[in-house]
Amino acid sequence: MADSIRDTALGAFIRLVSNKKLLRFPEEEPGFELPWEAEGAGVASAPAASPTDQENRSPTAAGKDKEVEADSTSDEQPIKETDVEKLSPHNGSPLKRVPSRRLQRITSSTQHLTREPTDVERAEIEKVGSLGRMTTQGTSGGSVISRHSTREQTTPYTLERHEIELEELAQRQESNVIKPQKTSDGIILIDWYTTDDPENPQNFSFGKKLQVCAVIILYTFAVYCASSIYTPSEQGVMEKFNVGQSKASLGLSMYVLGYGVGPLLFSPLSEIPRVGRLWPYIASFGLFVILAVPTALVDNYAGLLVLRFLTGFMGSPCLATGGASMGDIFSFLKLPYGLAIWTAAAFCGPALGPVLSGFAVMAKGWRWSLWEVLWMSGPVFLLMFLTLPETSASNILLRRAQRLRKLTGNPMLKSQSEIDQGSKTFNSVVIESLWRPMQITFQDPSIFFINLYSAYLYGKVCPLHNDPSQLLTSTGIYYSFFEAFPLVYINIYGFNIGEQGAVFLCILVGCVLGIATYCGYIYYYLEPDIMKHGMRPQEHRLVPGCFFVLLLPVGMFLFGWTAREDIHWIVSVIGIGLFCYGAFVL
Repeated sequence: MADSIRDTALGAFIRLVSNKKLLRFPEEEPGFELPWEAEGAGVASAPAASPTDQENRSPTAAGKDKEVEADSTSDEQPIKETDVEKLSPHNGSPLKRVPSRRLQRITSSTQHLTREPTDVERAEIEKVGSLGRMTTQGTSGGSVISRHSTREQTTPYTLERHEIELEELAQRQESNVIKPQKTSDGIILIDWYTTDDPENPQNFSFGKKLQVCAVIILYTFAVYCASSIYTPSEQGVMEKFNVGQSKASLGLSMYVLGYGVGPLLFSPLSEIPRVGRLWPYIASFGLFVILAVPTALVDNYAGLLVLRFLTGFMGSPCLATGGASMGDIFSFLKLPYGLAIWTAAAFCGPALGPVLSGFAVMAKGWRWSLWEVLWMSGPVFLLMFLTLPETSASNILLRRAQRLRKLTGNPMLKSQSEIDQGSKTFNSVVIESLWRPMQITFQDPSIFFINLYSAYLYGKVCPLHNDPSQLLTSTGIYYSFFEAFPLVYINIYGFNIGEQGAVFLCILVGCVLGIATYCGYIYYYLEPDIMKHGMRPQEHRLVPGCFFVLLLPVGMFLFGWTAREDIHWIVSVIGIGLFCYGAFVL
């Protein structure tokens, strides 16, 4: 229980008020010994890497001379190809050996770390024909392994990371001590203590991974729902502040602008190892909850717009970092499932906002929708504060290195992220975080087109007309629905505000169909294809979009063409559902 609380915001608060006497980390307990020294294994030396190794390593790790090699004076032996047999649990020997990085077919898992490999995973391991990414050393207390490369030293979404994840999956079938790497300048790189180290987010149990996912998804839903939950209140804003429809809709536009701008700050901030993922979430979402109070009480139009912008800005870390948090705990092959559910929360949140506030605004007034933001986000923040752990491996290992330096007095104990961060300047951080994404966007036509098309689908502009056909001609994107629906379903079909909000449920239906289709594509096609043919270019993942993109103009045409009194309203609703189905898959 203490271990599950210690790395949360609640755990940090308890440690602060108790002066670190409660919820201690292992390094803070009396009598703690470094695991590799307790096993008598020493530290692995690091000779200069060969040109081939340098070519295969990630940009972060390359050039730092951190490849590990067995000490010639030790009894450590490299794994031979014949040792592959020992990977099979059927011969009575537990899984101890690890395949090399030269894999062409990859599998991974998000199940509990103590399980046996699946038949597919075992087959993949046994097909490997070349071994040598790690070495083992027998000791009186058990096995000690030296890892030549780790997941944290690889670049996300690459073949190298994919292969390392499979190796580490095989390693964690038995708890073996990991001997840290030692660089040519004497720095000892702090790694996970054991192959099944519970502090490693990749080693979280399946239940804990679901818990982290649930918190991030609820957080994302609350922030995105707070954008459109305001729209049923626009008529009340017009009457209260004596403004027109266009100005009243700015309450939605300013919020969306806020959480669109926020990632420019919070995304690079969360990648700084000393900061991590957790505290940007806690600090910003705490302010989000606080700002919900004056937003519901504000008594002037300008103040309403400013507060809506600030609220959106403080909610933006879910957009900036939510996907990265999923990547922290899931392997490359299983990550699409987590991202699909997280994306669904962002996609359905705005759709359900009017549903939640429509009837309430009719009965209680326009401020009621803004109070609902507080009632929805407050419990989510409390859940986040109590249960969400830090998931950034760079941050976890950096703090571990700091504790070990304090314990041993050895300044040479450092994490890889600490070294990388020390070599960065402010200019390099700005370039990598702000300029580099723009450079990639404009230099890669496929990325530029996808970004442009996604912005077109999901953007937001203020309506300038009372004619819904003119509105759709000028925008034709997701957030225009929140301005077009009142013009269609209230003005044409005579719905009230609550009934009009219920129309947004068609977006939820389209989203559910999109999840089922996308996850089915991953499970039945993409995973088997990767196992059979290996990693393909990233553009291969865009294949479904080439087909489902056709649903977008079909859905929009159906909605715009049938939005008239002589055609039943359900036809236009089906058009919106088709649009959202295609947009989600895309």
